[in-house]
Amino acid sequence: MNQVNRFFQIAERNSSVATEVRGGVATFLTMAYILAANPAILSAAGIPTQPAIICTALAAGICCIAMGLVANFPLALASGMGLNAFIVFTAAPAMGSWQAAMGLVVLDGLIILALVAAGLREAMLDAIPIDLRRAMAAGIGLFVALIGCVNAGIVTSSGMPVPPLAPGSFSNPSVLISLGGVVLTGVLLARKIPGAILIGIAVCGVALHFTTGTESTPEDTATAVSLFSLPSFADVSQLVGQADVMAALQLEFLPLLLTLLMVDFFDTLGTVTAIGDQANVKDDQNRVIALRRILAVDSASAAVGGFFGVSSVTSYIESASGVSEGARTGLHSVVVGVLFLLCIFAAPLVALLPAAATAPALIVVGFLMAESITKIEFTKPDIGIPAFVTLLLIPLTYSISHGIGYGLLTFVAMRVVTLRIREVHPLLYPAAAVFAIAFLWTE
Repeated sequence: MNQVNRFFQIAERNSSVATEVRGGVATFLTMAYILAANPAILSAAGIPTQPAIICTALAAGICCIAMGLVANFPLALASGMGLNAFIVFTAAPAMGSWQAAMGLVVLDGLIILALVAAGLREAMLDAIPIDLRRAMAAGIGLFVALIGCVNAGIVTSSGMPVPPLAPGSFSNPSVLISLGGVVLTGVLLARKIPGAILIGIAVCGVALHFTTGTESTPEDTATAVSLFSLPSFADVSQLVGQADVMAALQLEFLPLLLTLLMVDFFDTLGTVTAIGDQANVKDDQNRVIALRRILAVDSASAAVGGFFGVSSVTSYIESASGVSEGARTGLHSVVVGVLFLLCIFAAPLVALLPAAATAPALIVVGFLMAESITKIEFTKPDIGIPAFVTLLLIPLTYSISHGIGYGLLTFVAMRVVTLRIREVHPLLYPAAAVFAIAFLWTE
């Protein structure tokens, strides 16, 4: 145990092994939905479901453990929601096969890894003004809370252009249970009860089981039965190593590669910033400790996801759940990774956890992350407005990269118009230009 403590610097970061384990379990429970959601989305591109369940768990497990051992940072990884939709509904149809689209993912990871090795990705984070970084963290917190509200049914799509969102039905058991879960988790946090978020998830999961279990359709029942059947390892070869990198190298697919690079590049920067701020794992210059190693693992993970045929594996903002439980080291990530590996055998059972059960946790975590809003200099419009654009558009566009991009473009444009060109870090000009090109190219 002492060796574990020394390796992960647990005592130095004011944590404990029990706290790290509890945090890892909390993070895993808020991300376990990916074991069902990712294969369901990938199936639309013709990717077989059962092998996808195993490979999703396997890729996530390997990458989480790598993050813990290499970077010693409380950040978990798995196939990215949004990234998988881009691969399935945009890249694969345009490229002619899911194998070529996965090749694009591998290429994306290798390119970003090269940028990390050159120091460009780390330098880009240092180039972004502190208030914009704070806005990223707060905006991602609002985004996480919005996801929780959508999962709970508190917020729904209106089906109309204006307003695009609408309140859910208050009589919906999921809404009532989720709101009750927010109250319960909030009270437990206020009383400093250990495992508050875990308790909230467990209570909501049980309550949802008894209140909504009788409402399942025959299709839902069939899905549940299939989920309880352990997938066969014999079919995993249908996915592993099938990525067609050579097909992805064609010039006509450059816009797709550019879009994927931008999403991967900046989504992780925002996520790492948010987790680093929340965990206070920073140096004297307010920079995330071991940032280059964190970014290197994240970049390599994208390629790992493509190799395993389960889309880009990326850093998860749900790691904030574990950090909220007190996790501060890479042991947290190792615990998450081990749990994912165990789910190779029991992924169907874990995937049955209703999305609404974790909704209160996401809402409360969003509240905790939004604390950085109080540190933004809103009294200074030249930085306050770009920061506001960032934290506003991350949740409203349902895209971390778009929120960051619009905020960055606003910041650079305001500096240029006021002839304060030298106040902008040289790296931000090409970054803003790439964002603008990518947004125009993908319209």
